[in-house]
Parts: sequence; C-alpha cells; structure tokens
Amino acid sequence: MKRVGLFRSSGVLLERSYGNLKDSDRIFTNLYDDFGWDIASAEKRGDWYRTKDLIVKGRDWIINEMKASGLRGRGGAGFPSGLKWSFMPKTKPDDRPSYLVVNGDESEPGTCKDRDIMRHDPHKLVEGSLIAGVGMGARYGYIYIRGEFYNEWRNVEAAIKEAYAKGYLGKNACGSGYDFDLYTYRGAGAYICGEETAMIQSIEGGQGKPRLKPPFPANVGLYGCPTTVTNVETVAVAPTILRRSPQWFSSFGRKNNAGTKLFCISGHVNKPCTVEEEMSIPLKELIERHCGGVRGGWDNLLAVIPGGSSVPLMPKHVCDTVLMDFDALRDVQSGLGTAAVIVMDKSTDVIDAIARLSQFYKHESCGQCSPCREGAPWLDKMMRRFVKGNAKFEEIITLDDVSRQIEGRTICALGAAAAWPVQGLVRHFRPVMEDRIERFWEANPHWGKAGSPWRRWKTHRYYTMQKGDRLNWDGKIVRNWN
Repeated sequence: MKRVGLFRSSGVLLERSYGNLKDSDRIFTNLYDDFGWDIASAEKRGDWYRTKDLIVKGRDWIINEMKASGLRGRGGAGFPSGLKWSFMPKTKPDDRPSYLVVNGDESEPGTCKDRDIMRHDPHKLVEGSLIAGVGMGARYGYIYIRGEFYNEWRNVEAAIKEAYAKGYLGKNACGSGYDFDLYTYRGAGAYICGEETAMIQSIEGGQGKPRLKPPFPANVGLYGCPTTVTNVETVAVAPTILRRSPQWFSSFGRKNNAGTKLFCISGHVNKPCTVEEEMSIPLKELIERHCGGVRGGWDNLLAVIPGGSSVPLMPKHVCDTVLMDFDALRDVQSGLGTAAVIVMDKSTDVIDAIARLSQFYKHESCGQCSPCREGAPWLDKMMRRFVKGNAKFEEIITLDDVSRQIEGRTICALGAAAAWPVQGLVRHFRPVMEDRIERFWEANPHWGKAGSPWRRWKTHRYYTMQKGDRLNWDGKIVRNWN
C-alpha cells in the first residue's frame, strides 16, 4: 500500500494511506441495484433530500462549493468542474436560454461506469442535472445517451417522469422558484459524438463532427446558445458534495486529485467489476482488493491500460507502485482518463491488442481532419503487419513517427486517442515487436526470392524501391543512375 508522509506541528511523522473507502463514504450506494432505482427507493437513500435548500442558495454558492471540493471532470480530461461551470455567462444581451448537456455517450472501449449510474442510480443523475443547471444558469438540460443503451435510457426517462410528477423538475422546480426542464436524447452510437461539439452537432440533427474552437460552447453552443457539456459521473456527485460539504469530498485523494471515483476493471482479473474507491489508491491494491487479483497471480501481469483504450498502457514494473490519479499517471506517461482499467496477463498478444484498438479508431474517425483521416488507417495497416511480424526494424520508428504526426494536429482529441496506444506499445514493448519481426523472417526466408520479378517487386522486402529502379532475377535491386 502506498503511504505518504505528513508532519504534525510537533514534528511527528504521520502516515496517510489511500484506498479502502468506507461504505458510509460512498456516493453511489446502489451501484449494483441492491435497493431499487425508482424515486421512492432513491429518496430512502437520501436523494432529493431538501434539494430546494441547495437551489435557493443561488448560483454563486453552488459554483464556489464545487470549486472548493476540488472535483475534476470524470469524463477523461480532468478539467476542474467548478471552474468549467463558471464559464457560463451570467448576463446575455438577448433572451437566448442557456443549456446543460450531460454526456452519457460512453463509447470508450473498456469504460462501463456511466451506464451503471444511468441504469441503477438514475435519480442521482437527474437531481445532479438540476443542481448543475442552477449553478450554470441553464434553463434546459439534455442527457445524451448512447443509442445502444436502451435499458439505461428507459430508466433515466422513467426517473425524469417521476421527478416531474413530484414537482422536482419543470416550472418552480422543487418549489424553489427556478424553472428547469430536462430531456433525454439518444445518439446513434458514434464514438466521435463523445466529443462535446460533435455531441452538440448531433443533438441539433447534424452529422456528429467536431467544431473548431473558438467559439467555445460556453459562448456559442447548442442552437447557438451558451452551453456546457459535462460527464454523467461529474453531474451525479454534485448533490452529495453540496450536502456533505466540499471539505468532506476533498479529504479523499491527494492534492489536486480529490474525491472518490468509479473504477471499472475488466480483462484478466478474477472478478471484473465497477467499484467506487478513493482517488490515489494504488493500482495493485485496487485490483487485489476488489477484483481478487490478476488471473494467475500478480507476477502473471503483463500490462495495464489504466484509463480506457485511449491512454498508453503501462508494463508490470510501473503497475507495481503507481497511484490511480491524474498526476501520478501523467508522470508515468499515461493517464487516468475514464478510470477504465484493462488488465492484460502474460497470455495476451500485446501487439494484437493494440492493433485491435487501432482498428477501432480507424473505424470511428469522422474523416474531417487529414491527419486523422489518413493517419488512423495507416496506423491500422502497419499494426496488422506488426501482428504477423511482416515488417522491418526501422518501421517501428516510422510507426511511432506517424502517431506523433497525428497527435495534437486534429480538431478533437480522437487523433491523440488513436496515437497514444501505439506510442505506449513502442515505448514499453519494442523488444517484443523486434522479436516478432525476427521470428517472421526466420520462418519465411523465401519471401521476395521465389516467383517472377513482378511478384517479387510487390512483396514487402522491396517496398523501398525507387522510381526507375530495376529488379534482377536474382532478387537484387539495380539502380539506374543514368
């Protein structure tokens, strides 16, 4: 267990450990649907308790409390939530309404936390949408739900109807004098719509393609009105933070990494699960405490993707000591992302695993930006050959270079999402790639020698031929410098 030293005024060294969250400190108390998701069950668990008192304290109070809590966005970027909510304009020169859009698209491979909230704790999301809407000065809210999530959409839609029936939404919400209407919107299952401006485009009825920024959504968003797009988990924790105080929430985790977090662990563990834990918990403790450890024991671990498919993987020697928070994972050249932990043991073909992710990002690119439109298929084609070993050693450098030409050169972050898994593979598993290439050519010594010159020209060994070069029958390239 990772321990961090703290000093008293007397000079006595204290030890602080992270993890092993108490049940009394959990925000999502019905994560496994043990107690029912309807409004009566939700009220028994403390949802909708004196929500009016939170609303009447006003917009500034809500924003200040969220800033004091240290909550950072749970959708992947980790931007301070209170600061983001404060970007919404307080005054407008016209009568345009402001909008809240809650991102429930959750198409990141390996991520399965938001769907559990929508399916088993929808009233936390509905109440949180109201609180966030008040904090932003929004008149309307949309919960954008991935099209394949039928059961989740059904439960959220039912929770909204129950809230309207109780007077918690609509005009004079909760008797506070504040008007707020909330709707659901079902997407068509495109990964790119998880990006905030693409999601806005989708709600407006257009193609899900990201927009250039500026203008930012807080100024020109949905229907040209001020809009803030935020994550399901980020919104759902807001009422509990305001009730239990931001100091309570910020007492968990390291500095700048405050709070509790939903971690979804899948892959080669004995008990895959989604669990709420304290930020900064050691990765090894998270897996062993809640998942029964790695299949075959911790020494059988090969690598872990700590934050969903878009962040670089980490080899075992990094996983031994790393903490699960934004800063610690950034320091080891990875990221917390959505906290979707994908565990791979030594039976995994790590090259094939990353090749599968490259195929996914090639398929999900909207094709708007040239680096992503051309680069993602290129990465996919190269990774397919690396799976077999049908490549040259210097192409590993080319693969890494192509990924860096994509990263940071696109409108949205999908380019970086396609590049980072490949970069992590090259960074940590280059010897595995080189060994695969060596074994392939040992097993295929005849490649590039048998057959006609035209057939040999098309094989991999002669990809480097230049225009005007002549291929002799013995397989040698003869350059005609005249």
